[in-house]
Amino acid sequence: MRAPGLWSSAWECSRHGVVDPYFVLAHNGADAVAHVVQRAQVPVWVPRGLPHGWVCSGVGYAGDERTGARATVTCLSGPGPLGGAADLMIVAEEPGVGLGARHAGLGGPDPGTGFGVGAPHAKVLAAAHPTALWSVQVASDRAVFVGEAKGLWLWTIVWPAGAGVVMYDVLSLSDLRDEALDVDLAFGAVSPRMSNPLDEPDGA
Repeated sequence: MRAPGLWSSAWECSRHGVVDPYFVLAHNGADAVAHVVQRAQVPVWVPRGLPHGWVCSGVGYAGDERTGARATVTCLSGPGPLGGAADLMIVAEEPGVGLGARHAGLGGPDPGTGFGVGAPHAKVLAAAHPTALWSVQVASDRAVFVGEAKGLWLWTIVWPAGAGVVMYDVLSLSDLRDEALDVDLAFGAVSPRMSNPLDEPDGA
């Protein structure tokens, strides 16, 4: 990854060309959420009414000072519905950014061919709007569902795969850009699922 410099104002990757750098806030809490919300050009989704024992376990975004956050990610962790620990990651992004696909374990930036064929496999309420999600076949350790909300990709990624049954209950998602003061979140340690390859930006 090459940072902006004399010859280019964009972040560049030798393999993928111009890219959006990915940042995870190292210290979790209300200040970290506010940092992401202030930069977000896309929703910052969180579920309303988290199950008992679940906490927010990280927030991050992809974008730079020129573009703002073109993708956001929120991670939630807690007891899995089938036992053990589980993680639920929710990504909102503009097409082509690739943050959701990266966490899903896909090679390209978007869900790929065959997406959206047939009846949806799950549904959520995204900002009170019914939103269909389709399952995407990925690595066996996780369950991935993708749809569109507010004209943008909405990804939900659940570890382990068996905990994906949590998506068969209709989740109600709120956009923290609209409701930051009304959503009560408990915070835990930052999940290693967030896997940040870059340093935290100045001012975070």
